[in-house]
Amino acid sequence: MAEPAAPSGIGAIRALTTATPAQIDALADVLIDCVAGGASVSFMHPLSRVAARRFWRDAAAAAARGQRVLLVAEDAQGICGTVQVILAQPENQPHRADVAKMLVHTRARRQGLGAALMQAAEQAARCAGKSLLVLDTASDAALRLYLRLGWEHCGRIPGYALLPQGGYCDTTVLYRWIAPPPDVPPLQTRTAGPN
Repeated sequence: MAEPAAPSGIGAIRALTTATPAQIDALADVLIDCVAGGASVSFMHPLSRVAARRFWRDAAAAAARGQRVLLVAEDAQGICGTVQVILAQPENQPHRADVAKMLVHTRARRQGLGAALMQAAEQAARCAGKSLLVLDTASDAALRLYLRLGWEHCGRIPGYALLPQGGYCDTTVLYRWIAPPPDVPPLQTRTAGPN
């Protein structure tokens, strides 16, 4: 996979197929920073370094097995952004991947890194033969970014998860075809009730 362009001041975005202890620590720093800032990304605040490192060790192991793509962006201080493309899907969904944990450290925000990471994720998914991407977000700012990048809004699930400091938050589900969609029949309206 060719390295996608990154914003000025950010090194190239690249895939990690293995992660060193220093890279695991840097990824943990990004995750801890985002959770402390209120990002609803599966963890509660305060997020311990032990839990953050465990998460990234598991993600790196899945990347080494080819089950996901772990993309990172670095600035002069180290890793400042990341996103994952979850390739391992059920056997009836070989064309689909999930985009997860798109995280940008506060020091690297407002520079276009989120958009660059998403474009890199799409490129990685294409290289893996995927045509449909799915994600969810609880962040209004991230939702605006995804819509600007051409993602389609599916719906909002109320009370989906807890915010890091507590309290329920909604999540918005989105999808994006990155290759021509197959001949899929249009959705049919169904009413709830017994079959």
